[in-house]
Amino acid sequence: MKKQSTEQIRQKLMQVQRSDDPFLLECIKDDRKSVQALVKKWMRKFEQKKKDRQMFEDMMTFERQARDKGYKYICGIDEVGRGPLAGPVVAAAVILPEEFYLPGLTDSKKLSAEKRELFYGTILSEAVAYGVGIISPAQIDELNIYQATKAAMLMAVDELAVSPEYMLIDAMELALPIPQESLIKGDARSVSIAAASVVAKVTRDRIMKKLAETFPQYGFDQNMGYGTKLHLEALNRDGITDYHRKSFSPVKEMALIK
Repeated sequence: MKKQSTEQIRQKLMQVQRSDDPFLLECIKDDRKSVQALVKKWMRKFEQKKKDRQMFEDMMTFERQARDKGYKYICGIDEVGRGPLAGPVVAAAVILPEEFYLPGLTDSKKLSAEKRELFYGTILSEAVAYGVGIISPAQIDELNIYQATKAAMLMAVDELAVSPEYMLIDAMELALPIPQESLIKGDARSVSIAAASVVAKVTRDRIMKKLAETFPQYGFDQNMGYGTKLHLEALNRDGITDYHRKSFSPVKEMALIK
């Protein structure tokens, strides 16, 4: 064992998947500090993988229950963008395969922008089907944000290439003849809803970043349309755009003055 260099051991440990692997057990007996450091690093990663697996399994509870009832195509539905002063509300509907596994997947708001982009690509490439619904600021003003959110969700479901047999929805009920379950904080409790939240979030963020190219003064690429100090200052200085929600304060008051 001692004839192997630390680098050789490091390379071999990268291939070890089990805590009872003979090579790992030999490394544990090695008294070199450099090897013990590698063992500790491996152990930390192994424990994190176990935690990720357990979290994922816990978040598959509702999907398993639906499958136990005989449903195959289980659709997760979520939206983003209810609160901003500008930009659309976006919903996504995602049907994942039964064998899907993406460690670390959770509510998109808890993920870094880089991780969301990475997960977005994985979800779209592995999903059985997905759909996106986008409701404009003008439509939000006409419908109200609650109804606009429902409309975006219905649009997302309608975009699916495969008809869902069961729906898991984040804190909402939809008037569709499909068995469904509304879950409070569903994006942190269901893998399917979490996947939908990532797709919706990345889609909306890209829209807002594109808008920022035309209207850089509002900081849409950073605040995504929320009422940050920079955004409010720009509103007071430059006024509202067609992409602002005129039914939301303080935009509403500014629109009346205009």
